[in-house]
Amino acid sequence: MSTAATNVAHHADVEHEEDNSLTSWLTTVDHKRIGKLYMFSALFFFALGGLEALLIRLQLMWPENHFISAQTYNEMFTMHATTMIFLSIMPLSAAFFNFLIPLQIGARDVAFPRLNALSYWLFLFGALFLNFSFFFSGLPDGGWFGYANMTLAKYSPGHSIDFWILGLAILGNSSMMAGFNFITTILNLRTPGMTMFRMPIFTWMSLVVQFLIVMSFPMITVGLLLMLFDRSFGTNFYFPPNGGDPLLWQHLFWLFGHPEVYILILPAMGIVSEILPVAARKPLFGAPFVIFSGIMIGFVGFGVWSHHMFTTGLGPVADAAFSTTTMLIAVPTAVKIFNWIATLWGGKIRFTVPAVFAITFVFLFTIGGLSGVMHASPPVDLQQQDSYFIVAHFHYVLVGGAFTGLMSGVYFYWPKMFGRYLDERAGWISWVLLFIGINLTFFPMHFLGAMGMPRRTWQYPVGAGYDMWNMVATVGSWFIAVGFLVTLASAVANAFFGKGKKAPADPWDAATLEWSIASPPPHYNFKKLPTVASDRPYWDEKHEGGPAVSQEVIAVDAPSHVEMPPPSWWPLGQALFQGGFFAAFLIGGGTGQFDADRFMIQLPIQLLLAAGMLYCMFGWIREDARPR
Repeated sequence: MSTAATNVAHHADVEHEEDNSLTSWLTTVDHKRIGKLYMFSALFFFALGGLEALLIRLQLMWPENHFISAQTYNEMFTMHATTMIFLSIMPLSAAFFNFLIPLQIGARDVAFPRLNALSYWLFLFGALFLNFSFFFSGLPDGGWFGYANMTLAKYSPGHSIDFWILGLAILGNSSMMAGFNFITTILNLRTPGMTMFRMPIFTWMSLVVQFLIVMSFPMITVGLLLMLFDRSFGTNFYFPPNGGDPLLWQHLFWLFGHPEVYILILPAMGIVSEILPVAARKPLFGAPFVIFSGIMIGFVGFGVWSHHMFTTGLGPVADAAFSTTTMLIAVPTAVKIFNWIATLWGGKIRFTVPAVFAITFVFLFTIGGLSGVMHASPPVDLQQQDSYFIVAHFHYVLVGGAFTGLMSGVYFYWPKMFGRYLDERAGWISWVLLFIGINLTFFPMHFLGAMGMPRRTWQYPVGAGYDMWNMVATVGSWFIAVGFLVTLASAVANAFFGKGKKAPADPWDAATLEWSIASPPPHYNFKKLPTVASDRPYWDEKHEGGPAVSQEVIAVDAPSHVEMPPPSWWPLGQALFQGGFFAAFLIGGGTGQFDADRFMIQLPIQLLLAAGMLYCMFGWIREDARPR
């Protein structure tokens, strides 16, 4: 009997009463629980963002429709994009970062468990804060891109844009904390024998994403602060009549915005790179090339931002430079697609639900990539910019690509996370509906864009020729909604009501370390830290006669004395004070002028909240000093 198999059986026999009280979840620093919190938060906000999308599609179902007002339409398309990008796809990726990275590298937890908890609570506060604007001055209505000077106080009075600015600043703070945490974890906490090129592909892609986060989010943070100063303190960074430049915002935003595309897509690429070899029962074809192509995507991704600005008049030299880099970045993406297809070629493919979602990702993402390469040409981009062709392109990338890839991960890793399979029949129904819905909704948008339909339009006239394809797209959106709700209902029934067949430790006959321990994993992950000798350690031990995984006692002398970080209230307290500090900027914002009276109200409130942050910080430090 293999040592890894013995390890699984040993874990399965351990009596482990898990505390599921509310207090335990509010104070948890366990990376697996935080991953679950991210997952259910992301699924909730995906449902909210989907509802916003349905309202948009119902408005555009007929010409000259009045289902919702123009103001409501502006709010819906702003919040739909903001919700899907920052509150759905990113946290769903974060769910996998949190849950999988320590398990895949053979660690007991992340490097900074309480910082990890703080990043989640800040994310949740920022997400709720963004949506709370509904109860005050209406939802943000300036577009998810927030172009100046539409978002300045003169053109967007009130507090809705302030909610958007401060909410994104809080979310960026959360992402930066997580980014540094995961970089430190991956570089320093790998189990003995796990060199960089023995790490799983998902962990590699996650590492690239964390560097993208910590290098790109400061740029949008600077841009948001300048916009906040313009709106709250009367500065003129973006206001042209007083010498400001609205293109400054576009440069800062897209310096963040294009790396953000790869922040969204690379985790899905990593998950698909884990699932397809398991489905094909063969190693990933050209794994080093997949790794280096991911690194190249991250590197070149910082040199393509101005292809979003071809219509702003940058000049022929800048257009030529960014056109070239945009074409160049298609090469590593094509390498990945080739390697995924080559992995499937000649394999004994098992068409499980995760496998068909992963294969669908490759197909749909390729369509989105092909339409994206077209816009590397400035003349083509000039024709199609701000048309529905662009909407079709990025929805194929983000829905057909990122969302479908993450859905494959949900079905693949759910048994490991919760100890039960998601209902397979529901999975197949969801896949069929989503596949039909994605193509029915977004492919006709290519035709609409080629026919001249502008994006972000509330209505279109009778006789413009847009009627039929808008009707088709709206019908398709309902397929997507029902397909997602099938998965959501299955997930809720499984996690909260115990529906679904119990899963063994290794339900898919996989290759990496996370499958060598019980499902769901115990609090301490590995009873004895493993030593690895290959990039497919668990597979080699099961099928190649190992020992690729050696369950040696590295960190502890006896399993009963595993030291784990204790629960803590400090992350939640710090998040509340820090979130409140950002929210206090609302007191003096939205006028475009410095108001001394309002500032004198704002200042003591922020000083009090800053004192609360310091109190939590010192409590955090004192907790570190206590003997355990």
